[in-house]
Amino acid sequence: MHVLLDNVDLFRRGFLGTLALTGLSTFLALTLGTVLTVFRVCPVPPLRVFGAAGVTVLCNTPLTLLFFGVTLGLPMVGLSGMGYFTLAVLTLGGYSSAFVCEALRSGVNTVDVGQAEAARSLGMSFAQTAFLVVLPQAGRVAVPPVGSILITLTKNSALAGGFSVYELFSVEKTLAEQGYAILTVFAWVSVAYLLLILTISGAVRLVEHRLAVAP
Repeated sequence: MHVLLDNVDLFRRGFLGTLALTGLSTFLALTLGTVLTVFRVCPVPPLRVFGAAGVTVLCNTPLTLLFFGVTLGLPMVGLSGMGYFTLAVLTLGGYSSAFVCEALRSGVNTVDVGQAEAARSLGMSFAQTAFLVVLPQAGRVAVPPVGSILITLTKNSALAGGFSVYELFSVEKTLAEQGYAILTVFAWVSVAYLLLILTISGAVRLVEHRLAVAP
């Protein structure tokens, strides 16, 4: 317990760093994932190709390699004004958005084609049909897989600690370098991650329950 009490400010800073990183990356992943889903099902061929190519590249690129590409590549092309935290959010959010897109697209496939046809017969545009008719129904089905993706995102945020972003993994490195018992520090950091994951799991179950269709 003394490891936690003696370094409570350090743990608080790391926990808040992971919380901010996870929250902003989640927002980006959900937003960009929704846009990619619309691209993948839209009737415009170039947008479908762009969406499919983006998802393919992101899903098949190791996250660590993506971190290296973003944190080292963007400053080389003149985008050096972004801090490492912002770059980490872009990396985590962009990477996870591809998996969110696949989960939502699977949900879209469960929506009856007649729903879209009925919307079009009423004069609704593709965007109106997608965002007002199809995606709300697809999102209801996609809640559990998207929840799993967000939990994975939370755990993946530890990689940001290797790229100058201060979060929970950075706390573990710092305390280990100061001579604290590695297993003890690891246990407290694991508890912090467990709290975050349990919170996300509870929120996902609540959303799933609220959106459930009554039998």
